[in-house]
Amino acid sequence: MQEIRSLLVANRGEIARKVFGVWQPYAMRTIAIHTDADADAPHVRDADVAVRVPSYLDAEAIIAAARETGADAVHPGYGFLSENAAFARAVIDAGITWVGPTPEVIEQMGRKDAARELAVAAGVPVVPSYDLDGDPAGFAYPVLVKAAAGGGGKGMRVVRSAGELEAAVAAARREAASAFGDDTMLIEKYVERGRHIEVQVLGDSHGNVIHLGTRDCSAQRRHQKVIEEAPAPALDDEVRERMHSAAVGLARSVGYTNAGTVEFLLDASTGDFYFLEMNTRLQVEHPVTEAVTRLSLVPLQVRIAAGGSLPPQDAIEIEGHAIEARIYAEDAFGGFLPQAGTATVVEWPETARVDHALESGQVVGTSYDPMLGKVIVGGRDREAARERLLEALDKTVILGLTTNTGFLRALAASEVFAEPGGIDTAWLDRNVVPAPDPSEAREIAARLWLDAQTAASGPFAGDGFRMGGPPAPAVVEFVDGDVSVQSNGLRGNSGPGAAQTVRSNGTRNPAPARVTAHQVELAHHGQRHVFVRPDASSQHGAAAGDGTILAPMPGTVLDVRVAEGEAVTEGQVLGVVEAMKMELALKAPYDGVVTSVGASAGQQVALGAPLFVVEES
Repeated sequence: MQEIRSLLVANRGEIARKVFGVWQPYAMRTIAIHTDADADAPHVRDADVAVRVPSYLDAEAIIAAARETGADAVHPGYGFLSENAAFARAVIDAGITWVGPTPEVIEQMGRKDAARELAVAAGVPVVPSYDLDGDPAGFAYPVLVKAAAGGGGKGMRVVRSAGELEAAVAAARREAASAFGDDTMLIEKYVERGRHIEVQVLGDSHGNVIHLGTRDCSAQRRHQKVIEEAPAPALDDEVRERMHSAAVGLARSVGYTNAGTVEFLLDASTGDFYFLEMNTRLQVEHPVTEAVTRLSLVPLQVRIAAGGSLPPQDAIEIEGHAIEARIYAEDAFGGFLPQAGTATVVEWPETARVDHALESGQVVGTSYDPMLGKVIVGGRDREAARERLLEALDKTVILGLTTNTGFLRALAASEVFAEPGGIDTAWLDRNVVPAPDPSEAREIAARLWLDAQTAASGPFAGDGFRMGGPPAPAVVEFVDGDVSVQSNGLRGNSGPGAAQTVRSNGTRNPAPARVTAHQVELAHHGQRHVFVRPDASSQHGAAAGDGTILAPMPGTVLDVRVAEGEAVTEGQVLGVVEAMKMELALKAPYDGVVTSVGASAGQQVALGAPLFVVEES
């Protein structure tokens, strides 16, 4: 084996932190790269050395940083350049060890069309497909249009009729070209009730290929995974073993080395499974495999890259069950629209493994993927793991911007998720997960606000006075502030104006909250709530719509299709905004005339920015 003593991670966020964290107890020297926006990011602080690069996609700058710092190896993480064969080849040509499969295999398996042909050659079943130039009237709908390059749900559209196909292909091409620089499309049969099952494989340079069991990643919205688990539940033993064999056989047939994932689509109605694609990198959901195998995949990756051998298949034991929930900066109960802002208060659960790169005071923008972190739990069986996940999400607090934590908690608590194998890949697109009832959170907010006021100032300061009830017990602790007032066990900041972070000692909401004179912001069962105290001195009549179309999410204006003075009809698309893998069309609310256009193509806009005004005819 060659010696690797210095490792550069060509990535950011939680995966960079994960790789750095693995080597902290050892003598491995760790090197981070960062853009100007990430100069103060947690992954930069975690590394021994940090080098600025113009972009995480700038291969030349990253290799220059590796040379400058004397890196022995480069770990690509996932996303960015992790499946870029040219980058892998450039790293190797620079005399640096690449922690991943060979560039040739990345090229073969990184494209869905080429990988499909290799799967067929290896005897692995594939999804029936259609010729892109064929007659759409002859397709059996629904079909799935998807990009041949890349992944992560980008460049994918479900098409249910021939009349929708042309527009869907055009939209998918545009998205794929933007994300991957390649707009090649595939058209395949769309399985309505499919489960996304994948097999983790590892191969070494000595010809050994092993699997580490299955994962179920069926809980998805718009083809983006939100909850993953291992091993895949409710799977027939015979089917499971055939999946294992197919994944190992495919990896062996292409001479695969390092970590990879073979993804299958299981037709829940027939029990048939089909090859989807192979990810030639470490997966976001790898922690659930680590939890049930008791193996750490990053050291195995580095060992393989250094020329080491894998353990035999019969040495791999899978025990218990693990579940991972992805925390995204998005409004899951508002159309999954991306969110941005400052995370004023962040608390991660101590009862779970958390891979993250988010801390209090950090600004979350729209330049990178919206995933903020992952909460991973394990248990003796699936139900024990599910209960631990609910507990962990209850203790996950992110204030200052909206996340999907409350949504994940509601989904994990639902009857359909509690049933093993009950979720299929399109379930979240067909069904609505009800938003949490805010009534209990509202009671807690009212209590926190009242306790804060009586503790800090006024004629009832310190005695916990409440209208229509006995004095309030000491349930609030202020943890921010420069002046403290203590009375009857209560502490408060008597300074004017600033928000105070408070913590309830009660069992109903043992999480921090932000309290000002007119607002309380808190997390309850993972869901962020913001309650504003009514201003009795102002008017509160309902305001009629004025035809102003606001930016529904922070992002980039892709297209402006109207001009001032132009007549429009109800539902006509005025422009398109994009952020974090999502395009959203902005439409006219009614027939009228455009009186203002406040946006231009390529412009960065904030959440709530006025973009168009339509005056009703």
